Amino acid sequence: MNILQKLSEELDIKYDNVVKTVELLDEGNTIPFIARYRKEITGNLTDETLRQLNDRLTYLRNLQERKYLIYITSYTTWAYSI
Repeated sequence: MNILQKLSEELDIKYDNVVKTVELLDEGNTIPFIARYRKEITGNLTDETLRQLNDRLTYLRNLQERKYLIYITSYTTWAYSI
């Protein structure tokens, strides 16, 4: 399951709205700006929901990156030990 699907299920938000909201966040738009001026894109998500989505997105991305680094480190260690 990818991060966006997980966010959609956890926060009970339509998948398309999650995708569009994450795009807006990745473009550097702030939560207050998105909540006020991009309601039609996000499906009228509240600023509270947007904050939850952003916090969880950050957490899941960091977790994914950490898992990848651990995998690479363990693989590299294993490869050099042969």
